Amino acid sequence: MNNNGFSELIDEFSEMILKVENVTEVLVVGASEFVDDLLKLPKPMSKIKIAGYTHLVDSFNYKVNKNEVEVGWGKYYGRMVEEGTVKTRSNPHLIPTYEKNKEKYYQHMIEKIIK
Repeated sequence: MNNNGFSELIDEFSEMILKVENVTEVLVVGASEFVDDLLKLPKPMSKIKIAGYTHLVDSFNYKVNKNEVEVGWGKYYGRMVEEGTVKTRSNPHLIPTYEKNKEKYYQHMIEKIIK
């Protein structure tokens, strides 16, 4: 049995891990790309016309908590729009955008590791 290939793979992964001082930096690369794509989503017409109102789509952002990065809405009702409620149907936008573009996000995160 040839363990040489496996040893080389372990060495390569070890080098990549050493290059990444902070895993959160890599996660931020993917989250930032994801938020950029979310902010480009079309904005359905809103019935709210008051000054200072921010559309749900414009509220997408990410935040860093210790060793994790969360992407979401700046409005409390974002999850209700995404998943629906007892009285409203779902209007998914966050999950489909992620599923459509996840390979692109992964690729950018890998590029960050390799650099």
